[in-house]
Amino acid sequence: MDRQAILHLCSRENLRPLRDKILSISGFEVDSTLTPDDVPQMLASRRYDLVLLDIEGEEKIPMAERLCSQIKKELPEQKVAFVCNSRVAMLTDCADEVLHTEFDPAAFVKGVREAAGR
Repeated sequence: MDRQAILHLCSRENLRPLRDKILSISGFEVDSTLTPDDVPQMLASRRYDLVLLDIEGEEKIPMAERLCSQIKKELPEQKVAFVCNSRVAMLTDCADEVLHTEFDPAAFVKGVREAAGR
């Protein structure tokens, strides 16, 4: 079985490598960035099974929604999931899926698998 490709945007420098590693050892191929501006170029360079946008705090919702809308406009079939806490999840509805970050690595991987259609 081919490894599914995940594009992971996480602006928390200390958390991004941990989540990338969890996804990688769980069988995903992961490309990641700290910068939202990198996402369009990365999407132009290859196909991803899932774009995972890590939203840390309510102040990041507008950026995530703009990016999600841009992705959906340019690539309507692209699956997008937000990783956020429960409060942030109640304030947005752009993403195809919302993975809650009351952090449990097994639940995180399960949510990514479901969102990526695996």
